Amino acid sequence: MANLVLTKEKKEDKLHVFASGRIDSSNSFDLQSFFNDIFVTGEKKIILDFNKIEYISSAGLRVVLFIQKKINSLGVNASFKVINVAANVKEVFDMTGFSDIIMIKTQNEDSKDIDQTGEN
Repeated sequence: MANLVLTKEKKEDKLHVFASGRIDSSNSFDLQSFFNDIFVTGEKKIILDFNKIEYISSAGLRVVLFIQKKINSLGVNASFKVINVAANVKEVFDMTGFSDIIMIKTQNEDSKDIDQTGEN
């Protein structure tokens, strides 16, 4: 089982978070803690790169939903999207309806930066 590895890089006014491995009940708390620390710094525009995520469980989905809700509470200049999502992980977002709530871009889709409204 692959561990979850998280790194971040500030690019202009957006924070890019790179995740690799698996997101499940054994590490979802680590993911939430990582983002809690980010929110304390005042970040409002976040791009979560799932290029190297192999699997996400319901525990991981809950954390991604938490991130989206937190971003929504920060106002109109806040934005969040998940990019480079593998087809099997995208299917989980689709089956749960989360892709209707969270901006998701697959590995084959264009992943332009987010404008101030959070849309492409």
